[in-house]
Amino acid sequence: MIRLWHFVVWLLLVAMPSSGQEPETPAPSPLPVEAFASLPLVSSVQLSPDGRYLSFLKGEQGFEVLMVIDLNTGQGESLAYADNLKTTLDWYAWANDETILFGVGTTRHQRGVKYSVTRLQVMTLGKDDEPRNAIRLRNIQGSQLPQLADGVISLLPDEPDHILINLALDVANHPSVYKLDLNSGRVHRVLRAKSDIYTWVADRQGRIRIGLGRSDTEMFVRLYDEGGDNYRILWEYELFNAPEIDVLGFDLNPNILYLRAEHEGRYAVFRADVSQAEPEMTLFYSHPDYDIDGGLVYSPKTGKAVGIRHGIDGNGIDYWDSDYQMLQASLDETLPDHHNRILAETRGLRRYILFSSSESDPGHYYLGDRTTNAIDYIGSRYPQVNPTNHSGKEAVRYQARDGLELDAMLTRPMVQAEDGAVPAVILPHGGPAGSDKLSFDYWSALLANQGYVVLQPNFRGSSGRGFAFSNAAIAGWGAEMQDDLQDAAHYLVEQGLADPERICIVGASYGGYAALMAAVKHGDTFRCAVSFAGVSDLEKLVSDARHFSNEKVVRKQLGTDRKRNRANSPVRHAKQIETPILLIHGSDDDIVPVAHSRDMHKALQRQKKPVRYLELEYGDHHLWHEQHRLETMQAIVDFLDEHLKN
Repeated sequence: MIRLWHFVVWLLLVAMPSSGQEPETPAPSPLPVEAFASLPLVSSVQLSPDGRYLSFLKGEQGFEVLMVIDLNTGQGESLAYADNLKTTLDWYAWANDETILFGVGTTRHQRGVKYSVTRLQVMTLGKDDEPRNAIRLRNIQGSQLPQLADGVISLLPDEPDHILINLALDVANHPSVYKLDLNSGRVHRVLRAKSDIYTWVADRQGRIRIGLGRSDTEMFVRLYDEGGDNYRILWEYELFNAPEIDVLGFDLNPNILYLRAEHEGRYAVFRADVSQAEPEMTLFYSHPDYDIDGGLVYSPKTGKAVGIRHGIDGNGIDYWDSDYQMLQASLDETLPDHHNRILAETRGLRRYILFSSSESDPGHYYLGDRTTNAIDYIGSRYPQVNPTNHSGKEAVRYQARDGLELDAMLTRPMVQAEDGAVPAVILPHGGPAGSDKLSFDYWSALLANQGYVVLQPNFRGSSGRGFAFSNAAIAGWGAEMQDDLQDAAHYLVEQGLADPERICIVGASYGGYAALMAAVKHGDTFRCAVSFAGVSDLEKLVSDARHFSNEKVVRKQLGTDRKRNRANSPVRHAKQIETPILLIHGSDDDIVPVAHSRDMHKALQRQKKPVRYLELEYGDHHLWHEQHRLETMQAIVDFLDEHLKN
């Protein structure tokens, strides 16, 4: 449970010059690990719907502390905190003008299997002394909360004291929809669970309209009538066999639905009129080179969809509403050479939260006021990091051995060797269906600050370039997508950026697997390898999926060819590894079980190979606990320095 932390903070808002530029904070290089790996000083900045309260998470002595400031009085208070160890603060949001919702997570163990449990908590300003459990089931005899119990479907615009939530109380893994009274905690079922529906979508009026379903690996979108009794299938597809069709949400018009589907090899935004007998998807927004991968942006005043989030560049939002386009242009003129993104707005649109960043600037938060045309500085995510000690990322392209052109993010160290070649780190992302973009991440920034050139390849299997490109990851672990990482190292050498004798590979999750597999396949290229929470045994990954509802998805994703999976499992090849290995894993990782690193460690030890292992007690898959993050990054820096600088 999130607990109250009693103390009062003073208003953080500081008047800034009319240009909106933040004061320079030059710092020596290299910075300590804490400058990058600590929790952000300020994050998740929001406003209450009426604009009276400003809220944000503050990194404070290893805790995430929820701060709320009354903008009318200038007085602030900390309402809750989490150390993100045994309990995590996954998200928070304003339900109404005085009430805040919290998504809280824990890890549970059952018959050797670890899994996530989520709960919903709530706190009303002026009424509650600390967050309380939001859901009371006394009126539902024999019920207990399911594994996942923080799925908010709608904030119900016309009923500010009620919300709609997903709760699998009737059928395991298939949620019914309940209306929750935020004051009493009582729930009332408004729609019973349906076969194969795993989540529900409401329209802007708070009515359940869409059921998203899966039967084995067949995915479908159902449109339900108002009572939830009758439905028709709008679209269906076979997962991994055809491009996905993702529901983004309704417009204010309850018959207009936005979707993401493929267009000319890239995912784009479509609109469809679901009142038609056979709705036709009409192309609405696309990019010729990259997928549109974000969600809709709504006006809190009109309820209309006004733009789309995306990961194409640092700005992250494109608007089709003219008023928002004008505001965006004004912000870009006020804060030039930055990516300026509106994060939150008040109901009347007077106040808004602005996040401004650049390739070399981790970002700052501002409070904007449309009536005065002013913006006031709130705080910075990583105040010690700035263009004097962080060069930022640049997008580059390189060619794989089969001629396929790949993109990657390059971060250069501030100090280069005379010949340009410096020690280098290849840093593959997790997923594998993720992607690296120009936005700040503390891993690459820290390593570059320590003197390494860092390349983050978007190898085949990554998201962002359409269905066919990402589908290369299906049963493809250890194959071409692995070779793409060696080709990335060769690119750095060919460009004169890296010393060919001083290149290591570092990764987390799938990236950790890729680092271990690089030691198996390409030990002549990589001088050392670091795996955080990495997969070491594909057979085990497939076998463990039997404990979960997505078993058939995992089996299709990785394939069931035991011989191939064994051949592409690093734990099976400890004998041929000569590269020094650093393994780090959290004991409570519920995504990639800690057994993967424990088994890899034992296998390497049996073969008397150079290996170190750091296990983080109660550690999770995401390094949410600050001390674990600091320990991990310091261990990585020390390991790289030993093998690349000595």
